[in-house]
Amino acid sequence: MEKKQFNILIKEKFKNINLIAVSNREPVVHEYSGKKIVSNRSVGGLTIALEPIMRNLNGTWIAYGGGSADKAVIDKNNKIKLPPGEESYSLKRLFLSKEEINGYYYGYANSVLWPLSHIVYKQPEFNSKNFEIYKNVNKKFADSVIEEIKSIAANNNGLQDETDNIIWLQDYHLSLAAKYIKEYDESLKIAIFWHIPWPNPEVFSICPEKKEILEGLLSNDLIGFHILYHCQNFLKACEWELEAQVNWADYSVTYKGHKTIINPFPISIDARSIYDFSTNIDVNSEEFNELKEVIEPSYQYLALSVDRIDYTKGIKEKLMAIDLFLEKYPEYIGKFVFLQLGVPSRMHITAYKEYYDEINSLTEQINWKYKNDDWHPIILFLKQLDLKSYIYFYKTAAIVIVSPLHDGMNLVAKEFVMSDTNYGGMLVLSKFTGSAKELSDAVLINPYNIECFADSIKQAIELEPEEKKQRITKMQNIILDNDIFDWAYNFLSKLKTI
Repeated sequence: MEKKQFNILIKEKFKNINLIAVSNREPVVHEYSGKKIVSNRSVGGLTIALEPIMRNLNGTWIAYGGGSADKAVIDKNNKIKLPPGEESYSLKRLFLSKEEINGYYYGYANSVLWPLSHIVYKQPEFNSKNFEIYKNVNKKFADSVIEEIKSIAANNNGLQDETDNIIWLQDYHLSLAAKYIKEYDESLKIAIFWHIPWPNPEVFSICPEKKEILEGLLSNDLIGFHILYHCQNFLKACEWELEAQVNWADYSVTYKGHKTIINPFPISIDARSIYDFSTNIDVNSEEFNELKEVIEPSYQYLALSVDRIDYTKGIKEKLMAIDLFLEKYPEYIGKFVFLQLGVPSRMHITAYKEYYDEINSLTEQINWKYKNDDWHPIILFLKQLDLKSYIYFYKTAAIVIVSPLHDGMNLVAKEFVMSDTNYGGMLVLSKFTGSAKELSDAVLINPYNIECFADSIKQAIELEPEEKKQRITKMQNIILDNDIFDWAYNFLSKLKTI
């Protein structure tokens, strides 16, 4: 859907919409660089997906401000207009103490809900104190939303107009927020999009706080997941854990008199914008000389991955597959280089630090095994880059490997496909991502099956140019037919009907 069409359809549907999006992560982080303040785009699928929607709807985005200069750039209402030079939406920041960050973010959200939702056999670390902090921070986010609603009402002098106030919560950090907002005003329309998988009911049943999590989520009017399977898992959890009326005919749950709709909405990217941007990039330009130096060994075939350093992303299994690929197909030694781009994350959590160390150790072992005087097979470049830099690497790669062990959607896969405007690359994609449901023309893999994974790397490299073009073209058309504006319109339109 084109941006203009999205705007027309939204205006027809809502006439006026006041969208309040709420997430843990902010779209832009302000940091001090000496005495200068610089702004950096946040990493992650959520912010990549939501930011163009906020630009087009001129909404308010409430998020945690974690940058060293975040307080320095906001006004008395904790707001800043974004993006610079366009100022199309407001970012409203709230701030958390170290204790809150440790308990809510590292402690409960990412040591309980994250491993619980991703079936990668990492045991959650349950801690009742962290859950209490998680609850209090959810209430803090809810209070910020309520403050915004009151401000809107005051500016309207209490008069009711045809403006739709929509509160759109984002992800597992905010599973309880809707309950607190509804306690203030049960007539407010609230929805949440859950960006990660929802586990099967057997896995979810081990959570000590399962009932409170479900009750918090069922305070929303609409819950969105990426795929139907996650919706089904959620409905089964409600059947198992609550005295709730689950209606499989319309995918709804009625609990304590309140009805919640549960639907799949596969998230996407601003496909047309990325395609057009990529088309105009000349990878031979001198502006990319610094990036060219990142890949020190000479190569004929470049394999690329872009991941946060996270145990759900299958980086270790990917390195093992590359090791076996070079062992089975030694003709690629000296010709093949794998570049892992990424950003270390959640290093305060022991499991993440240990995983980071494992990846570095495994990389050293594989490089030592195969390297010669002027070549080694694996490069780890763990530094945040801008979109243009990522697209440069997408356009120069022979294959892009997206191999999570479990993922809600994974937008890197879609970004690469839309960036491959020269049709020179191919996508190797885990079957356990939401994007695999749409991008079936990729070379699909089971990342746990290392031997088949290694063979698939060879298959993807050796595909004939015409077949690559046909596959990429088909996937591009699928993404264009369901881009980020389709996702937002479908979600908001469904909420409008409730």
